[in-house]
Amino acid sequence: MSEAPPIFQLQRGTAPLLVSLPHDGTHVPAEIGARLAPSARRVPDTDWHIARLYGIARTLGASVLVPSHSRYVIDLNRAEDDVSLYPGQNTTGLCPLVQFDGTPVYRDGAAPDADEVRARVDRYWRPYHAALQGEIARLLAAHGRVVLWEGHSIKGDLPFLFEGRLPDLNLGTAGGASCSPALQARLEAVLAAQTDYGWVANGRFKGGHITRHFGDPARGIEAVQLEISQRCYMDETTFEWDAARADVLTPLLRSLLAAAIGFAAGA
Repeated sequence: MSEAPPIFQLQRGTAPLLVSLPHDGTHVPAEIGARLAPSARRVPDTDWHIARLYGIARTLGASVLVPSHSRYVIDLNRAEDDVSLYPGQNTTGLCPLVQFDGTPVYRDGAAPDADEVRARVDRYWRPYHAALQGEIARLLAAHGRVVLWEGHSIKGDLPFLFEGRLPDLNLGTAGGASCSPALQARLEAVLAAQTDYGWVANGRFKGGHITRHFGDPARGIEAVQLEISQRCYMDETTFEWDAARADVLTPLLRSLLAAAIGFAAGA
């Protein structure tokens, strides 16, 4: 039996920016994997290659936090009480029972019970969130202000979750509550200055639990989420990385992160 990977990996940087990638993980422990429906065993709802895409964050001096385990084990971007992020809309939960296309994650009768969910919260969710809190505190103490950047990606056409086609780039600030208006304006200016991608602010994806929970601009903690349609850098059917597409996206992503760092540094 192979050794279980660490819960997360945290690379500490020197810039006032923490990039969190809570859906990058693909590992599923064997005892959980054996209960998954056949279509779920590929963990299709992963934010594929998102840590690779955000490799540029390290070159900018950002801290980067990446989990090892799949969102099918536990969704690190949900509240531990599993309150819906989007009331009245189809969504997935803390320990998802349905995939993004509406089909089951587990075989019949194999879904986790309440005790197992609580155990997963303790084993996987709490350590990740403690790491978030600790790194935010460290960077805030060092710089006086910090930006928490939530990096996500998703297939652009998912009728179960949203109507129509998702814009290429989806900036979320909890409707303006999780970051300063000035930071949102600076990021929107970067997006508006380019013509390669369509974008929207606070559309279908306004920011998940992490953005909403940790964002506290009055205390100097700015939190934003960027949900990227996966067609911008990969093949959505095969899940393969597309270098040509990624090479177009990377400079824009770098400009957005640099703008966030500049804002936090008062530049």
